[in-house]
This record gives sequence, structure tokens and C-alpha cells, in this order.
Amino acid sequence: MYTPADVLTAVEHCRASAILRTPDEASAAPAMEAAVHAGFRVIEFTLTIPRAMRRISEFAGRDGLIVGAGTVLTMEQARQAVDAGASFVVSPVVDEAVIETAHAHGALAMPGCHTPTEFFRAHQAGAQLQKLFPAPAGGPSYVKSCLGPMPFLRIVPTNGVTAENVGAFLNAGAFGAGFVGPLFDPAEMADKRWDLIEARAKKILLAVAAHTRCSIADD
Repeated sequence: MYTPADVLTAVEHCRASAILRTPDEASAAPAMEAAVHAGFRVIEFTLTIPRAMRRISEFAGRDGLIVGAGTVLTMEQARQAVDAGASFVVSPVVDEAVIETAHAHGALAMPGCHTPTEFFRAHQAGAQLQKLFPAPAGGPSYVKSCLGPMPFLRIVPTNGVTAENVGAFLNAGAFGAGFVGPLFDPAEMADKRWDLIEARAKKILLAVAAHTRCSIADD
């Protein structure tokens, strides 16, 4: 398990994380394996995946991979995720109890925020990163607007980010970006086309390459 400082450094340097959400337990490991093989080093399994804790534990045991748990909604889920090896805990909402539980167990917290008030509330609760969710219509310009009066925020959009617009998000001041559907295409996963997922992952990483200094990529 990595420390919150380690996670912050990895996100700041790599700027991109792979976020997997699927109802198919059997597809979770090979799909994420494709992303890792392409070069992703910060990865996240959402707890909506059947037996997600097993996948977290499996991948967290590897050197050079920083693994997180997503869709964490309760204190118990946060505790279980950290026990399984998650170094960061991601929520779709701001819940101070979940943030405090993540901190108490040595993990970084990244709650979901959509408004300036929610961003500030998450920051005040001690969340080191703030997830932008869902994506607002303004996209990159919205990120820039929120950072104007609150430059201390570390905003990480995870919805609506693609290889085509990630540069705009990062240029607007986003601390990093998470890729879900634009990386893990459901149809390709159903067809077990791990090669296509790996190719897409490489394309995404190339798109952020101008903003990336990934110090753990060669581990």
C-alpha cells in the first residue's frame, strides 16, 4: 500500500488513471491488465464490480502499481478497500465519514464534487483530491472557473474525459484525469478484445504525454 503522499505524486506526474466499472467479474482482471500493459500505473476498480476487493488485492500486490477503490459509499466499504490493499478511496459524493475513514486507515480520499461548494466542503474535510463528477457542460472551462477563486483545489475529472479533450482539461488546471468508458469499451470487453483496449490505452497515454512525467512507469 502506498501513502497518500505517494498517490499525490503519482497522479501529479502520470496525470492519468484507468478506472474500471463492469458487471462482469471475469472481464475485470484481463481488461485492467490491458491498461497496465499499455502503461497505466494508477488504476481503480469500482466496488460495483463483483468481488472487486479480490481484484484490488491482486493488483495492489504488484510493484509500481497504485491501486484504488471506486464507488465507495460507506465507512465499512472504505475500511474493507484499504484492508484489501487500496491506497486511495474514491466516492461519487462528498461524505465526511468516508473521508475520515480513509484517512484513519492511511489512504488518500477523493470524493465526488460537482459544485464549488462541494469542492470546498471536500477540501475542508481533508480530501487531498477532488473528483469532478458528473462532467459539467463547460468541461475544461468549468475546471478553470472553479480554480480561479480556489487555486488550492486538486480537481480530477473522471467523467467525459477522452483522448481528444484531456489536453484541454489539463491545460485548464486539472490535477489529473480518470478514464472510464472511453478506455474500457463495453462492447470490446464483451468480445474479450483486450488488444483493442490496450491500443486505446496507449492512445490515451500519448494524448497526455506532453503533460506527463510518470516516475513510476519504468518500475
